[in-house]
Amino acid sequence: MRTPLFQLDAFTSQRFKGNPAAVMPLEKFPPDSLMQAIAAENNLSETAFLVPDGDEYRLRWFTPAVEVPLCGHATLASAAVVMERLQPGRDRVTFHTASGPLAVKRSGSGYVMDFPSRPTTPVPALAALTQALGIAAEEVRADATGYLAVLGSEAAVRGLTPDLAAVARLDRSGVIVTAPGCGEYDIVSRYFTPARGMPEDPVTGSAHCALAPYWAAKLGKSELRAHQASRRGGEMICRVRAGRVELEGACVFYLEGHAHI
Repeated sequence: MRTPLFQLDAFTSQRFKGNPAAVMPLEKFPPDSLMQAIAAENNLSETAFLVPDGDEYRLRWFTPAVEVPLCGHATLASAAVVMERLQPGRDRVTFHTASGPLAVKRSGSGYVMDFPSRPTTPVPALAALTQALGIAAEEVRADATGYLAVLGSEAAVRGLTPDLAAVARLDRSGVIVTAPGCGEYDIVSRYFTPARGMPEDPVTGSAHCALAPYWAAKLGKSELRAHQASRRGGEMICRVRAGRVELEGACVFYLEGHAHI
């Protein structure tokens, strides 16, 4: 089978920055094992598989190792593919996913996604987490899938060199580290999830579903300018809306072709 393949850099307006994602429009979902093999072959942090459903789409996301229930940057990339290539001129789309319907619309700077909020709760600082990060967090919070470790400064976030093997052994699949920004950004963060096949994710929309409500309450702001301080780096605007989080960002097309599967 010959199918279109797009690769985009998400949460950036500059090529070779942000988070790369593959998007593959299909007539129907192939077997899970084949989608996982394709994602491993693409070897990007996410491959999104997109299937029409009436005037809307069904969407699934795979890392090189596992399927995930929510992915922000590959949803952003999928919206760009729909609005710029599959249905040019369209200004909004809804994706039906394992995390419910996700609506995306055009904005002046790119696209705005409407995502579920991921509230976190305070938890004791595990010795294993401190050892894995190599630094003691000022506050540790968690939800069902990951830890959120609040550090003392932007410099601490940027300079962190965690023990990724130890991070992979934690009882949750990922760790967000974060601090207030000291310049043009309200918050900075990094995200480590080696258990899902991504040692450090370049820019993570779903992580900001946890970061935005935490920092909105902490800083007394409903709109936050966020920077993910990975090697590639990326940015977005986060808005907290009554149990939902809006994530606004841009995408850049890098590759357009076909795959034989």
